Amino acid sequence: MLIEMHSHTAEHSPCSSVSAVELVRRVFAKGLQGIVLTDHHHLWAMEDLNSLRRAAEVPDHFLILSGQELSSAEIGDVLVFGATRTLPRGTPLLEVRRLYPEAALVWAHPYRGSRIPSEEELQDPLLDGIEIFNSNHTVRGNTRGLQDWHRYRFTAIAGTDTHGKSYAGTYPTYFDHPINNIAELAEEIRRGRCRPFLKEIPRSGANSRVTEVTIGTKGMDEERERIIIKTLENRQKWNAAERGYHIMKTVFSHGFDGGLYRVPRPIDEDAASMTLIEQGMRGKSLFDKLLTASVEDGAEYLRLTARWLAKLHNCRLVITPADEFLERESKRLGKYIERFADIRHSQLRKASEIAAVVREAEQQLVRDAPALLVQGHGDFHPKNVFVGQDRQENRATLYVAAIDFESSLLLPPAFDIGCFLAQFRNQFFNHEEILRNCPESLFLNAYLEAADSVSADFGRQVELFRARTNLSIAAYLIKLGLGDSEDLWRLLVEAEKAVCNLGP
Repeated sequence: MLIEMHSHTAEHSPCSSVSAVELVRRVFAKGLQGIVLTDHHHLWAMEDLNSLRRAAEVPDHFLILSGQELSSAEIGDVLVFGATRTLPRGTPLLEVRRLYPEAALVWAHPYRGSRIPSEEELQDPLLDGIEIFNSNHTVRGNTRGLQDWHRYRFTAIAGTDTHGKSYAGTYPTYFDHPINNIAELAEEIRRGRCRPFLKEIPRSGANSRVTEVTIGTKGMDEERERIIIKTLENRQKWNAAERGYHIMKTVFSHGFDGGLYRVPRPIDEDAASMTLIEQGMRGKSLFDKLLTASVEDGAEYLRLTARWLAKLHNCRLVITPADEFLERESKRLGKYIERFADIRHSQLRKASEIAAVVREAEQQLVRDAPALLVQGHGDFHPKNVFVGQDRQENRATLYVAAIDFESSLLLPPAFDIGCFLAQFRNQFFNHEEILRNCPESLFLNAYLEAADSVSADFGRQVELFRARTNLSIAAYLIKLGLGDSEDLWRLLVEAEKAVCNLGP
């Protein structure tokens, strides 16, 4: 059963603006099977609950129960399920236990504000459970509650703490067995046969554990709390991931925090456990969206992606050191050639010649125009761009967002363009209709229209970084054991052609 465990009515909680009738109707409409009214220091009488059911016009199988929220003497607010009379403010938990040994006591919103409960507090034997999800928690608080639940394995519930109608029933609790009355509900909590309603999807990454978490039910705007928890497994990977997290955090604060162009909201970081937490993006990658989009929608997604990139470049952010670009490029290009050499690839010479031209052109470009550099994405391609809508029925809530800033550097703007165009062609090479319906001129023109300015030889620079990206993709194919594939040969030929377009 899905039950709303924490709600306040305008009739008996001065802090609430929603009537009991409206509250019950809203929770029923969300598809939940029951609600517990937990007004401050008030217990609803059974006859009043029966009258409420008739007024709300919900079926008999929909459970309407009453608990209460107690301002306790020890730890503040506690949800009490199973007491038979209203408890006065300041009642000690020991006294509640003495009077009502069969009641269930749950610590309400313990992560509210900046509070972080200790393990000792969470394991207090006077408590039967902890409310880890609550609308009065921040996303960071709900995330910390989830982590502590997994860490200490106490009994946990969720509660919306509803004071208004729009978000009623957002954080329900799931019970393993049917419940008919408040005594049965209290027993299920005391026996630990309940849990917050959420979805956790573990995803393995390179040297990391990544979990996508969706909390609660859909609100009126169809939004649910989505978070990504990434835990790194070695210090080197942590340093790279933390660097990307801080770059994303800076980008977020420069106009990418909402609206049409976004990045995920940074939520929290913990160096001790090497854990990063960020907002999960609602939607699909640009790659996945284009596979099923209409011609018109596909073209619009591509234009929006280009404008996202132009917006980033127009910010002219300086976050990382200027000398990092050439230093990292030298190492990367060297690594690409090493992969060809390690397997004595027949095209080692061609790859080496392309790498040499790219390295020299990059050095000259940075040397001649150091002011050209801007904080770029560094790995901009269709699988690192998300397209979503806040509300599925409202096209005006469409947005694009970029993820994964670990490769972000202070670089020439054309780097991100050349990278995207090369990756776009490679990722969709076997989807001729997409390449035909979404020509690269569509992306380039949209970028140029939105960019504040570009250098006179911008097109030449794009070809340079197209060649460089093709070389990186070819080296990656070797890493995957695909050194003899036709794709690798095609990539080198296209890289060579792009290098030839650089001219004298």
